[in-house]
Amino acid sequence: MRYIEPTRVKVLMMLFYATGVMGIIIGLSVAPPSMTMMLTFMGVINVGLGAFFTFIFLTQIQKSPDKRKKKRKGD
Repeated sequence: MRYIEPTRVKVLMMLFYATGVMGIIIGLSVAPPSMTMMLTFMGVINVGLGAFFTFIFLTQIQKSPDKRKKKRKGD
């Protein structure tokens, strides 16, 4: 998988966790009875996506600098 900048992954994590928790709370308390299950399910999906991006953030390997572009000390 391609390397993603840590700040970008952190923003995605926060976005999915926040919307997921908000969706679960709204789905269980505020939503009309016909929409309760759907909103709660969408909130759970967002929390799952947040967990996926957390996994990516914790397991991705630091991008190594390109050695071809590095100058030598003798030059």
